[in-house]
Amino acid sequence: MRFRLLRRRLTISTPRMAVRSAMPWPLRWVLLALVFGFCAAVALWAFETGKNIAGLDRHTREELAALRQQVAQMQDERDKAQSIANTSGSLLTAERATQERLLAQIHQLELDNRSLRDDLGFFEKLIPANSVEDVAIRGLQAEIVASQQLRWQVLVIQPVKSGPEFKGRLELVLSGTLAGKPWEQPLPQGPVPLQFRQYRRLEGLVDLPPQVSVKQVTARIFDGSSSRAVQTLKL
Repeated sequence: MRFRLLRRRLTISTPRMAVRSAMPWPLRWVLLALVFGFCAAVALWAFETGKNIAGLDRHTREELAALRQQVAQMQDERDKAQSIANTSGSLLTAERATQERLLAQIHQLELDNRSLRDDLGFFEKLIPANSVEDVAIRGLQAEIVASQQLRWQVLVIQPVKSGPEFKGRLELVLSGTLAGKPWEQPLPQGPVPLQFRQYRRLEGLVDLPPQVSVKQVTARIFDGSSSRAVQTLKL
């Protein structure tokens, strides 16, 4: 048996031997990762170096700067356009308000003009063609507007066309009963000064005492101490 073992060791039939490294597998993977990382860094460095040599990075930076400048210019133009649009909107709103106000004024002037034409036609009808009166009372009106107030209105005209200016006074007297007894009262403020050339309209309010019943209103026009016209209204 010993001879067979010695013979196997000394002849070519001896079993083959394998030589293996004693480095562990984790260390091998770390070393392999370091090698790959170094290769990648070298490749990236070569790429950047080639790009700088070819001038690609310089052109990219110039284009980026130009694009930024264009963007800034477009933003300025947009801000200016927005400002112009806002100003135009404000001007348009103001113009519309002015037009509406002018239209309202024109409408009011048309109404006033129509009222003046109506008044003129009314006054022309009141003036007789051949009248000897120089002053006349037209349109004496009075009404109780509240329990203790009376509203009055008097229209005084000169029937003569192109007559001289009249200067005088209007006296208004209220008469009736107070607690069943006769009562009479002139205007509290006294006679109303009167000065006109063609016509004059006068009106006012009178406060009445309690328990007064107004039956009659009398209007008189005085020129100095002489009575020029008188008119009485029954209520």
